[in-house]
Amino acid sequence: MRIALIAHDEKKPDLIEFAQNHEERLQQFDLIGTGTTGTRIMEETDLEVERKASGPLGGDMMIGAEVAEGTCEAIIFIRDVLTAQPHEPDISALLRICDVHDIPLATNIASAEHVIDGLAEEIGADE
Repeated sequence: MRIALIAHDEKKPDLIEFAQNHEERLQQFDLIGTGTTGTRIMEETDLEVERKASGPLGGDMMIGAEVAEGTCEAIIFIRDVLTAQPHEPDISALLRICDVHDIPLATNIASAEHVIDGLAEEIGADE
């Protein structure tokens, strides 16, 4: 199962802490992420993350394309909703494509906890 890990700049520490706390569980998945987020996760954990471009350079759209193609089954996108993002149209498109394709999408740590629990359960049921 392939899941994406994305975080806005101010939320990267939160996602990294989440990844560290769930490293064993996340190792079960094929991980993708936007550029800097993926690099930071790999630097601070033993997880492998296939990196796409940074969000403002099209990374969000690249992950959205994977959702549309059916190759990304969930997204954890820790958003900074208190700061304007220059690539907000791309972010909105990514959120919309998750809704269109009924893809689990966590946008904060609380919902990320539930998504990762549900995905781990799903993998366990498949075995």
